[in-house]
Amino acid sequence: MACAKVPLDELHVTEPFGPQAKERTLPALHPDRKEERCFLIYKPPPEDGAPVLVEEFLENAHFVSEDLEWLLALPHDKFWCQVVFDESLQRCLDSYLRHAPRGLDPSGLSSSPAVAEMQRNIHRSVFMVFLRMATHKESKENFITPAVFAEIIYNNYLFDIPKILDLCVLFGKGNSQLLHKMIENIFTQQPSYYGDLNETIPSIGQVFDMILQKCGIQSEDTGTGQPLKLNANKCQTAMTMPEEELADLVLYMCDTCTTIHSFLDIFPEACSTFKQHNFLNRLSSFYEMAVPDLEKAVKKRNFNKSLQEDMWRRISHSRKKMVEIAHLLLQHTCLQPILEGAENMASCVDDLLQNFTAFLQEKRFLADYDEQFSIADDISLLQQAFPHLDDTRTSYLLQGVESAWECVGKKRSFPSSSNHRGGAEGKTGRDLAASQTDGAGVSGDGEELRGAEAMTDVPQKGDNGAVCTVSSGEVESLLSHIRDLLPDLGEGFILACLEEYGYKSELVINNILEDKLSPSLDKLDRAMARPARKELPSVLSTRSNVFDDDEFDVFNRDRLDMSRIWKGRRQGESVRATLDDKQHIEEQRARYQAYQTVVDEIPIENDPSRDLDNAFGTYDYDDEYDDTYDINQIGANDLDEEDELLNRRPFTTPQVLRAAKQAQENDEDEEEDEDKNEAVKKDHFVQDPAVLRERAEARRAAMQSRKGYRPPPASHVVGGPKGRGQTQETVLDRRRKEASKGRGANHSRRMMADRKRNKGMIPS
Repeated sequence: MACAKVPLDELHVTEPFGPQAKERTLPALHPDRKEERCFLIYKPPPEDGAPVLVEEFLENAHFVSEDLEWLLALPHDKFWCQVVFDESLQRCLDSYLRHAPRGLDPSGLSSSPAVAEMQRNIHRSVFMVFLRMATHKESKENFITPAVFAEIIYNNYLFDIPKILDLCVLFGKGNSQLLHKMIENIFTQQPSYYGDLNETIPSIGQVFDMILQKCGIQSEDTGTGQPLKLNANKCQTAMTMPEEELADLVLYMCDTCTTIHSFLDIFPEACSTFKQHNFLNRLSSFYEMAVPDLEKAVKKRNFNKSLQEDMWRRISHSRKKMVEIAHLLLQHTCLQPILEGAENMASCVDDLLQNFTAFLQEKRFLADYDEQFSIADDISLLQQAFPHLDDTRTSYLLQGVESAWECVGKKRSFPSSSNHRGGAEGKTGRDLAASQTDGAGVSGDGEELRGAEAMTDVPQKGDNGAVCTVSSGEVESLLSHIRDLLPDLGEGFILACLEEYGYKSELVINNILEDKLSPSLDKLDRAMARPARKELPSVLSTRSNVFDDDEFDVFNRDRLDMSRIWKGRRQGESVRATLDDKQHIEEQRARYQAYQTVVDEIPIENDPSRDLDNAFGTYDYDDEYDDTYDINQIGANDLDEEDELLNRRPFTTPQVLRAAKQAQENDEDEEEDEDKNEAVKKDHFVQDPAVLRERAEARRAAMQSRKGYRPPPASHVVGGPKGRGQTQETVLDRRRKEASKGRGANHSRRMMADRKRNKGMIPS
């Protein structure tokens, strides 16, 4: 059993050994105490999301996840025995660090929720394993002597510089504090890692030189001073190299820059080591030479659209990370000691100004750096912290920054400083934004492809027409923030200050409190109200619709007949009620009553003074019928004309007087006429089908006889009884029928059956 408060490296345990279970005493860290377990190699999720590949990944990842959870559940001594002496575990962890998807890598996590969940489990388990491996003291009872712990992790290669860099890239987002403590403990307990880092930094410089060499660019730092060979110009460039090689080069650069930035961001103590190797100048030089060449190749060459977008995104990401690496190095080696008031503050100020001066020849890098991290703000900070700063030197630096912006053709939306304007003196930020143009990353067809600012918001119009990169909601937030600190200022004045200083609230507040506003802002009234917005006319007043002013126009009518409005089927009505409704008959009754003028009997009273003609208000018309010609039979005695008689019945020659041939033709004509007459007659609804078939068969036979068609001979397929032999005709007919099966409705059944049989698919 383990004794309390004894370090693991000094602990001895007694365990049964062998088939007879004899007890033996061993050190707690001993190879024989390792459990026999084989850890599988990690495989990344499939990119295409194929079901077979997804199933394979889930099966492999399930075993990896189970093994890691089993490892984390082991006690302290067993865990370290497995970590130190199990080589398969180290191969599993190395495979995850090597193949786990990075931030910009395409992955198949979105194709399946199960894949994403499994990847998250493995990601957490791997991080917990490395975190436990970097901890030499888990509790008061479970700990390792710091010196022995340093030897264990260093001599067994549990941690090295490449592993630490990969850990920062994979687990830095969201775990920066834990990761910083873990790496700090590793470097504190084992200072030899600083030596390894010191040897690793030159290899990073070799990576930059290799990329420049692949692009056909000669680095000044790698120049040997010897004359170039005659065939030196024949090497390939970014415009001529194969597409796959260029994509790998961009991926290599992006991965390198992202890894270095993650490491320096999580472990700033390494910035001093990078500074010793003059890494900042190497980085700015590489940026100036490689980035424009790669951007030009990606924009000018004809790539696949998705590949081109991915390459441009990676180049933009690399540009941003290189600028941030430079800022991290300057911040932790120069700016932070100045702010903390260190003893070597004067040397830090001189070092910072010297680095800025070295950036002046790298125009593009300097402009991109100033775009993300204002150099004017850093110089203003230096002036506050170090009053004896040389103004001539700072003015020279600021003029160099302005010159860099002009050389690369980029515009500035606001002056670099209120005290140092350089060539922009006398102009406001709005004038500069209107007079300068941004030429960085503009392709030949006019499409803008921005570098370090890629994937950011597109500039929008503000409330007063000024160009800005913030939305109206962000402008309101900035206004309220400044008003809370300076309530005596008007919103109009604050908005003008924000426009002048590029919507940077800190710069606006600082210049207002220190009374360093530009002359154009000093002339303004500080209580100036915000200009009123023009209210747009309402949509209802300008709309035009075909339903305007109808009985259901709720926008123009205050009251509506709600009885004519219902949802769905109108309630209370049915088919029987509709049929029983005789209202329309009552409406028509009055109309038809006006036509009741016929009187069957007229009552006549014996009143000689009464006018009988006007008894009912009508005029009694006495019309005698003229029957003069009723006894005459009109047209009865008229003679029929010759044409009329022929139209009634055609003239025919008696059969006795006809010739034989003429009589036959006339008979055929008469038969045809009779057939036509019979066809025309429709005495019955449906004719007899048997008669119709006989007539069709007769017509078919007559047509075939006229064309000389000979019907096929009778078939003898049936043949005689079995066992008595068949005639030759029967054999030939059966063979002909067998060969003709494929032409009919069987759809080549016989042919396909023969084909299957020939291929061995059907046993014969």
